[in-house]
Amino acid sequence: MTAVRGDARAPGGAPTPAPLVDVVVIGGGPAGLSAALNLGRARASVIVVDAGRPRNAATLRSHGFLTRDGIPPIELRKLAHLELAEYPDVRVLDRTTVTEVRATDAADGIRFEIALAGRAAKTTPLVRTRTVIVATGLHETLPDVPGIRSFYGMSLFSCAACDAWELQGQRLALIGETPDLAERARLIARWSEHLTVFTNAAPVVEAADEAELAARGIAVERRPVADLAGERGAIRAVVLDGGDRVEVDGGFVRPDWEPALDFLTGIDVDRDADGHLVTDRSGRTSAAGLYSAGDAASGAQQLIVAAGQGARVAAVLVHDLVGVTTAH
Repeated sequence: MTAVRGDARAPGGAPTPAPLVDVVVIGGGPAGLSAALNLGRARASVIVVDAGRPRNAATLRSHGFLTRDGIPPIELRKLAHLELAEYPDVRVLDRTTVTEVRATDAADGIRFEIALAGRAAKTTPLVRTRTVIVATGLHETLPDVPGIRSFYGMSLFSCAACDAWELQGQRLALIGETPDLAERARLIARWSEHLTVFTNAAPVVEAADEAELAARGIAVERRPVADLAGERGAIRAVVLDGGDRVEVDGGFVRPDWEPALDFLTGIDVDRDADGHLVTDRSGRTSAAGLYSAGDAASGAQQLIVAAGQGARVAAVLVHDLVGVTTAH
């Protein structure tokens, strides 16, 4: 397999010829880093392109990752980078983004050219590769509520499975503007009986759902949210239009999520109704040589699930590289 090392410039300061590798992993989150680790152990040459802007950057602690429960996300990434540094054929391009993935004629086994921007693009503007793993995750848009980012990741969270344990039994808010808000309220009620749903005036909770939630002691507040009160990241109340306050100790928000796949506009690949890449259970997309793991294919999920998908895709990809059939 083809190895790649370093990014030294050619004489005269010109960029070096485009590196040629077995795999380019686009995305440096749990799915991408897990894939890179397992690919490196399989002696594949790998470039990981990491923009350095993880969706969970605001989160102080990550939960549910076996042996690392409660670890800060930034620390988890640092540990992963240290482990990857032990594999000479794995290279991480930090603070770098992919601007375009271009298909080639594959006559020499090289299916894709990857155009880069950012820090590493000064010396490596282009990479040629046999395969690509898309692990870029999601773009996240929070509800249109003043001050929400002051509390997000500290006392307001998006993942109940990740963070509800620490909030169990407390007075909780659920703030969102999406049609699945009632469904999320039912889930969060598993951890606390003291829950208020705030729709911020969006018509997203049906009357039948509101009645069912009310029967379970869950209030639905439809008025616009004027502000969030609290200090130092700790929310204390949701302030409604007109000045009424609902006291809370913490809670959850339902962001809008959109797959981060702008660089694939030139690739003919199947997507679902929400824009996620459609894959088989092994992470293969409809485009030969293109794989996906993590949120880009499955939607928002826990870190350990994304990491597991990355490991699975890596194993399948290695078998595909050597022509070994694997079960779908």
